[in-house]
Amino acid sequence: MMTLDSDATVRTHEMTTLAPALTISDVGIGFRGVRALDDVSFDIPRGGTSAVIGPNGAGKTTLFNCISGIYRHEGEIALAGRPMRDMPAQARAVAGIARTFQTPTLLPDLNVFENVLLGAHGGMRAGMWAAALRIGRASREERAVRLDAWELMGPLGLQPLALAPVSSLAHADRRRVEIARALLSRPQLLLLDEPAAGLSADEADELLGFIAEFGAHSDMTSLLVEHDVGLVMRVARFVAVLDAGRLLASGDPATVSADPLVIAAYLGADAPADGELP
Repeated sequence: MMTLDSDATVRTHEMTTLAPALTISDVGIGFRGVRALDDVSFDIPRGGTSAVIGPNGAGKTTLFNCISGIYRHEGEIALAGRPMRDMPAQARAVAGIARTFQTPTLLPDLNVFENVLLGAHGGMRAGMWAAALRIGRASREERAVRLDAWELMGPLGLQPLALAPVSSLAHADRRRVEIARALLSRPQLLLLDEPAAGLSADEADELLGFIAEFGAHSDMTSLLVEHDVGLVMRVARFVAVLDAGRLLASGDPATVSADPLVIAAYLGADAPADGELP
């Protein structure tokens, strides 16, 4: 019988021989004559956690908005080899892209459990996601979705808050709700925009550890935007560095942290001691 460790080894080998989780080719976008992204190209490897770093205004969130379909962009973005340039945001979500935002976007009139359940919207038949919100008689599929949502909430510490309105939650708890909602859709690619914001170092490590474990069992790839360079270097297998809308460097954490351009721009003598980007 194959052990868990050998399962993981086989899965890792399979991921390295498949198409990249995400291919970004000559992606560009401008606003009022200013180039927010300019011919950005790199591949995100399949599986595990990768990261995009850079200072404020580097184009990180703009890139996420292009990947998720919020912005129309130049160039091509492909999910596991599937071109997505002409796909609107909803179609990209159905195809397997989920995301979180710098400020969690939740429905304030719904409670925690109901907000998490909304993550099943894209994967259920028309009207099923609304039916899943009902308490009482439910179909087998509805009950399965509710159970899945409940089980996801456990490791994130959300079960005790299940009936609380999200408007009453602290920022860190709202972020966990948004992540649980995204994970319920079982995405191929999870975009995390500053997931550690408002969390302690231990809380951030625990949260990203859970996401990594979830991804290892579902072949999900995570891509995060994060200002905490130390956190990125601990959790990411691949790092892309943006500067003023251009790709400055990319590669594994050791390669990126040794790159002279990155050292000069972010990690040199003038960089803050705590590893935070300016």
